[in-house]
Amino acid sequence: MSAPARTLYTPEILGAATMLADFAWNESLPLRGEARSRRCGSTLALGLAVDAGGRIAMLGLRAHACAIGQAAACVFARAAKGRNGAEIAQARAALAAWLAGEGAMPDWPGTILVEPALDYPARHDAILLAWDAALAALG
Repeated sequence: MSAPARTLYTPEILGAATMLADFAWNESLPLRGEARSRRCGSTLALGLAVDAGGRIAMLGLRAHACAIGQAAACVFARAAKGRNGAEIAQARAALAAWLAGEGAMPDWPGTILVEPALDYPARHDAILLAWDAALAALG
């Protein structure tokens, strides 16, 4: 018999999901990207502005996702400012490897928040939405 799954919707995850209001959608942001989870249908739109060096200076989010997808988007948004496309791509690859059980937890600040979702593969695509949308915006 396998070990029981961790509780998915922890108070911390639910709290982070509500914090997306700190990163409200902003129509004036010039770069836009969207991502959709094929598994659950969650979507996320992301608007960005970058500085002269190509680093994220501002961002806004619009999420239609489960609490895990929203919490992961909050994790992304809290640490995205000052990062460039290469850093986002590297973090996305590390996150995907970790979710697949093929790597250590990425060093992206706050990733531990979504650790309970490791036991729920159907939520893994939702966790990646913000990184995917950012790469689409920066691409």
